[in-house]
Amino acid sequence: MRASSFHMNFFEQQDHARRQSRTLVILFALAVLAIVLAVNLALALLFIWAQGQPLSGPHSYPKGFFATNTLVTLGLIAGGTLIEMFNLRDGGDAVARMAGGTVVAPNTEDARERRLLNVVEEMALASGIACPRVYVLARETSINAFAAGYNANEAVIAVTHGALTRLTRDELQGVIGHEFSHILNGDMRLNVRLIGVLFGIQMIAGFGRHLMSFGWQTVDAGERNGKGTPLHIAVWVVGGILFMIGYIGIFCGRIIKSALSRQREFLADASAIQFTRNPDGLGNALRKIGGLTRRGGADAQIRHPNAEQLSHLFLNAVRPGLLAGWLATHPPLRERLRRIYGRDVALLDVPEATDASTAFSVAPERLPDLPYVAAGLAAGELDMQAASAAIAQTAAHAYGHGAPKGARLAPEIDQAVRDPHAATALVYALLLLRSTAANDRSAVLSAHLQAQLPAQAEQVTALLLVLAQLPGHARLPLLDLVMPALRQLTLSERASLLANVTRLIAADQRISLDEFVLQTVLTRRLDRHAGRVVPVRFQSLPELQLECAVLFSLTAHVMAPLLHQPAVALFMQAAIACPQLSLSERDLLAAHGLDFGIVKTALDRSNQLTPLAKPALIKALLAMVGEHAAIPLLAADLLRAMCAALDAPMPPRVAEVYAASGWPDA
Repeated sequence: MRASSFHMNFFEQQDHARRQSRTLVILFALAVLAIVLAVNLALALLFIWAQGQPLSGPHSYPKGFFATNTLVTLGLIAGGTLIEMFNLRDGGDAVARMAGGTVVAPNTEDARERRLLNVVEEMALASGIACPRVYVLARETSINAFAAGYNANEAVIAVTHGALTRLTRDELQGVIGHEFSHILNGDMRLNVRLIGVLFGIQMIAGFGRHLMSFGWQTVDAGERNGKGTPLHIAVWVVGGILFMIGYIGIFCGRIIKSALSRQREFLADASAIQFTRNPDGLGNALRKIGGLTRRGGADAQIRHPNAEQLSHLFLNAVRPGLLAGWLATHPPLRERLRRIYGRDVALLDVPEATDASTAFSVAPERLPDLPYVAAGLAAGELDMQAASAAIAQTAAHAYGHGAPKGARLAPEIDQAVRDPHAATALVYALLLLRSTAANDRSAVLSAHLQAQLPAQAEQVTALLLVLAQLPGHARLPLLDLVMPALRQLTLSERASLLANVTRLIAADQRISLDEFVLQTVLTRRLDRHAGRVVPVRFQSLPELQLECAVLFSLTAHVMAPLLHQPAVALFMQAAIACPQLSLSERDLLAAHGLDFGIVKTALDRSNQLTPLAKPALIKALLAMVGEHAAIPLLAADLLRAMCAALDAPMPPRVAEVYAASGWPDA
């Protein structure tokens, strides 16, 4: 599948998610209107009953009666939504904790967790995004999973304990591939917002429940003292009515979830198959879920109290059979299986989960191979034949026509990417490694390291020797693998790491391209703003003509010596690919005028483009290489960094540069 096709699908889905956000606002407004009308009607009827008036005929209400009811109702809904959105400010981590998840340590020695981390790392390497933090829902024996977060830089993936104990590695790969689709398609941000919205419109039910409790307690106390009053009973009745009205919010929440979630599950299933090149992986996992559902009991559902609130996030329905049909949050399992296999297939009986202490006698896995290249996300209905052809074509580009080699990294690197403080040393070592070709620069940076970070200098030096043995294509992907460990650092420790990187780079008063790439990726993924939603401020590339000229100029100057072509010629190839920018040779910026600040600002503003405008920018950058030419590693590193800054996965042509040779042998 061509790079432009891949990115068009990716950004089309991002744009679709944004449009669904607007649909969410409309549905939310309609739900709020229905609740406000129901509250006013119910309280009006209650007032008439309390006054002993007949239902027919004109009625007089206290001044501001309906306005007060409306304002209180809107206040409860708005307050609930804002409070919940504040509680979810940590994004994916907050959602995982809501579901009862516990984070899996990157250096875990549990064999099942180690297998899970390896599968997640493989997917991250394939798509060129930061490796998500991984959680396990330890109390859940069903097979289920979800991805959550505001963007790919702070995404988390959570799986149930049942998925660890009941699924094979291939099946687990299929499930994780499904969740990665939600990360790449922009579903996560919409899903997290949906949690806050649904909490708000269900606040009325919660408020009614509290009034009922208060009224009941005061009625009991009044009866014991002989002082019970109708007011206490009225409080209980009002609470009961509000509680029943609150179910309008729950009903509306179900409609909203159903309207926004079901088709995206089909898309995620199709994408998982394209990621893993194995329909039986996800297919058999869904068949096992069906087997557990048929058997019923606790193993068929998520039992956490927040399950209903989070139901739209999960791989499968949290309580199968509850409000099924057109109100279901997920498509029917048999329909999903029919789309995967093209026919009806039998469900699988699943054995009882084994005890965690006795299962898995195999040795823990080490860092992953590169068995995947993201072949592109399916759009709409899945055509299995076309998907298989696209996957085979991409795999052939990546590995020739044989199987990928089972090569591994060195043990020292294995350990460093899983420990937070060793991971910081690995970052410094990567920075120094890029300077070893120029002895004067290496000496300056090494001296600065000894002066600024004496406690880590020895570990950095040891890792530097190991990194030097790795081929170039295996180095930059380490930044994807090391992210879960680095995210265990506190915000102040992350800020210190970024500050130290900046000081090391500035030690010799200049920044090389390699240093720019490292700093760009680290800043986008570890900066204190990394987990925040990036607002869309620009609708088309012409609004960012200057920024595009900066990015085109940088890429042209980098590629000119690598491709043995003049920078101006390469710049014009990109300009021709984006005629709407109306760029000419005069817009090529001189290399000495492209400092880190200028390029970073251009990338930050470009990331605020509407999703459908980003493919043209990435396509123009790739146009400098030509459609069939191989991309030099240094150019691939630059494009990888730019994709990270734009919150986009790598195009397959860039991914192939890293995947073609597999990992080096240890």
